Amino acid sequence: MTEQTSAQASTTASGPAQLWVERTGTRRYTGRSSRGAEVLVGSEGVEGVFTPGELLKIALAACTGMSSDFPLSNRLGENYDVTIRVSGAADRENEVYPELDEVVELDLSELDDAARERLLVTVQRAIDKVCTVGRTLKAGSKVNLSFEVEA
Repeated sequence: MTEQTSAQASTTASGPAQLWVERTGTRRYTGRSSRGAEVLVGSEGVEGVFTPGELLKIALAACTGMSSDFPLSNRLGENYDVTIRVSGAADRENEVYPELDEVVELDLSELDDAARERLLVTVQRAIDKVCTVGRTLKAGSKVNLSFEVEA
């Protein structure tokens, strides 16, 4: 797998990162990107890993944060603090998350009511416009699965 990993890294120097997971044990995987990032993925009972569903939620929260970064830093300064919490219970009968809830925790106490409202409207518009993960979840996405097997 090392040769494939090196080849994948070299082919994406100017394009989007290639992503893949490698099995590292029973229901344990390491997610990798051609930029050298790694994330440990596994079942709920395994310590030190994210479940795939948790990664989905983290991707949504991170996308919300990144989408709101410009309008918030523009108004609050580069060093503002924000925490975005995301939750949502799985429907295990259908194996879906029917609803995901995000809460953006942000100190806007230095703004008056009108300025706070204007900023929140601007932030909501930015998130609605450029958060690819949120937009994908809201729209639904076709997933194409194929297999490459050695016979």
